[in-house]
Amino acid sequence: MLGKIGSSMLLFGVGSIVLYFIGYNLRLLMWIDNWGETVGWGIRGGLVVVGGLLWLFGSSKGEVETETEKESVEN
Repeated sequence: MLGKIGSSMLLFGVGSIVLYFIGYNLRLLMWIDNWGETVGWGIRGGLVVVGGLLWLFGSSKGEVETETEKESVEN
């Protein structure tokens, strides 16, 4: 679950950064530049960092649970 949320946040953050340089913005994230360019970049960066961490820890947690389930089925 955390892996899916994290990957979505990471995708939205990176997508917003790329589109910003093209002159566009994601409709969902249009509000982030209302407080200024610096705050907008902070929110974009936060989405990338937090999303990446959630994706990383969510993915590794899922792998551990899957391995534990496999071991319990084998025994």
